[in-house]
Amino acid sequence: MNNWVKVYSNSQYFKSEMVKQVLIDHEIEAVIMNKQDSSYKFGMVEVHVEESNEERAKQIIEENDL
Repeated sequence: MNNWVKVYSNSQYFKSEMVKQVLIDHEIEAVIMNKQDSSYKFGMVEVHVEESNEERAKQIIEENDL
């Protein structure tokens, strides 16, 4: 995953999952990296895309108010 970049992060897993699904609907491969502590649920959940899709993904996130 050397050429993957973070395009979104949130402390609530479901919001990151929504962003991932919107990106997939726009044919952008996206993955979630859950960096939350498993016991206490603090930390961030990040959405990553390939570097070549970074600008398009950020634009889609902004356009959809995510």
